[in-house]
Amino acid sequence: MRPSVPIRPPSVTIATTAASKTVKAKALEINHHLHKNGRYKTLAPPPGGKPLDLDARLRRFSLRNAKERQAGTMRIAVLTATAGILGLTMAGPAQAAPRCQNTGDFNAWVTQFKQDAIAQGIAPRVIEAAAPELTFDPSVIKRDSAQAVFQRTFLDFAKLLIGDKRMAKGLAKISENAALFARIEKTYGVPREVLAAVWGLESDFGALFGKFKILPSLATLAYDCRRGDHFRAELLDALRIIQRGDRRVDQMTGNWAGEFGGMQFTPSNYIKYGVDFDGDGHIDLTDSVPDTLASAANYLSSIGWRRGEPWLQEVTVPRDMPWQEAGIDIQHPRSQWQRWGVRAAHGTLPQDDKPASLILPMGRLGPAFLAYDNFKVFLDWNSSYVYSTTVAYFATRLGGAPPVSDKGAKRVKQLTTEQMMDLQGQLAKRGYDVGKIDGRLGAGTRKAIKAMQVTFNLPADSWPTVELLTRLHGQNDTAPQPVAASATENPATPAAKATAQDSSQKTTPETVKPMAVAKAVADTAPAVTTIVTPMPRPAPHRRSAPRAKSSNVPPLARTAIQPLAPPGNVTVRVLTVRGCQVLTMPINRLREYRRC
Repeated sequence: MRPSVPIRPPSVTIATTAASKTVKAKALEINHHLHKNGRYKTLAPPPGGKPLDLDARLRRFSLRNAKERQAGTMRIAVLTATAGILGLTMAGPAQAAPRCQNTGDFNAWVTQFKQDAIAQGIAPRVIEAAAPELTFDPSVIKRDSAQAVFQRTFLDFAKLLIGDKRMAKGLAKISENAALFARIEKTYGVPREVLAAVWGLESDFGALFGKFKILPSLATLAYDCRRGDHFRAELLDALRIIQRGDRRVDQMTGNWAGEFGGMQFTPSNYIKYGVDFDGDGHIDLTDSVPDTLASAANYLSSIGWRRGEPWLQEVTVPRDMPWQEAGIDIQHPRSQWQRWGVRAAHGTLPQDDKPASLILPMGRLGPAFLAYDNFKVFLDWNSSYVYSTTVAYFATRLGGAPPVSDKGAKRVKQLTTEQMMDLQGQLAKRGYDVGKIDGRLGAGTRKAIKAMQVTFNLPADSWPTVELLTRLHGQNDTAPQPVAASATENPATPAAKATAQDSSQKTTPETVKPMAVAKAVADTAPAVTTIVTPMPRPAPHRRSAPRAKSSNVPPLARTAIQPLAPPGNVTVRVLTVRGCQVLTMPINRLREYRRC
């Protein structure tokens, strides 16, 4: 339930195995160094040999000079999925932001904290019992500094987390606990399929809780310079949970950041929203299914869930939609969406005044949904757009909706992380607040993309494209004036109106929530990685005539050399072991690659 604070790791390919019945993952930290232009030096296994182990890879990283060694350190969190539940490809090189340094004495901090805890009502016996656990864990600092971002489209993410087995398990849990779900729904108004969807994605229906000791983790983060005040309050609430007898010290296990239980509650949310629904006198969000589900329902109800109302509905949209009207912060009555040609993909779409937003998680070519006020509750649970859409969609599936159509999505092209960072840089130059230039499609970047799409008279669906990036580069010399909405757009909703509406949108950084499926087992098994390297350049050969350019190659990819900053670098389409890719590199490295 705590949005992550991610940094973007380099591109790696994750190998999956089926060697275990549980999901096992290991955080593989590879310290390597960036050049000033952000290029990584990656190495392949020796010809015919086995993949290099961590120590061998580190020994083989070459650094030209001391200046490069100071350029930055990046950590890769590599997860290996072994049960078919999780198998991720993480994308994108980025330099880790400078981190604050802890300069105090941890032992002195603990002494002062104990005194403050007693002053705030924590009993001395609880302090004494917890004292052996109030230790400093450096691995927690490393995890907090190097959380991974899983760059996935909505459809990839949904397919990854909502497989046939999880669907079947969710339906079985709903049937098995039918009476309990009915009682909770009557009390809090939250449907069973919503609770089951959250339960499934947070802990695989109570199968994975996390094995970190919570008190050392929280003590470390409370002492740390980055978010000390926040985690100090969480540590005090963890001690209050122990004091009132809900959990013993040895039972305080969960995620490395202090979340625990079937719904991955923080200690503060445990205190605020925990419910003793089985009537045994204690709130148990780990071993008691009634307490777990009722507490989640209480939380969702408290942050705005509306009883009896929908949350998400798949729809079809016409090609001539006024795309600038799409967005979670823009609402129109369902009757207006009907007039624009929006239709229910399954079932019916009433022509009434109920407000709804059109959301396009993958742009106009991908799946389309009408999102209602209850959908925003999922965003309050976790601010990640892709996570919230996935769990809301999972709830509709558990409620009987068919799988979402992916027909048009096959034409959706996702920018590389390097291209996304370049796009963000171009948008930032024009005064748009895209947050950190990290290659991630967050709310601020979506908003800026839509505004520029309106300016260039492109379909304003907030999806980043090579065409938009190319036009932004072309605008560097001559900036065009904003143009009116295209002829295909509804004249009643001009682009100017869309831009004004969009300017009021909330720009919450989008972070992908690390599900307990991965978090609970992040230190249990080694991962296998494939190191990406350029293909060997073949011997020169002659062609009788230049090869014609393929019409289906994006404009940026057809450009032989496209300057993308900083000076001295070029962006070219080259052949690697992963196929043709657009890479940015110094000019003197071009001879190491074969052009596509």
